[in-house]
Amino acid sequence: MLTDPDRRKRMKALLIGGVVGASAALAAARRHRPAPLQQRPRPPGLAAFEDAPCYREAREGDRAPR
Repeated sequence: MLTDPDRRKRMKALLIGGVVGASAALAAARRHRPAPLQQRPRPPGLAAFEDAPCYREAREGDRAPR
């Protein structure tokens, strides 16, 4: 059987390893958290496309006489 000093050493190592492992897991979780998107607000629905340059060109092409 283990003697009392050996048992204390193993318990201490287990405790320190658990603390180090938990802190590493928390650091990894913070690192992999997706960053908040900081984009300008978009109009809902088709209004988002009406501001696009390609949409404007298509509208101008439709209005031009043939």
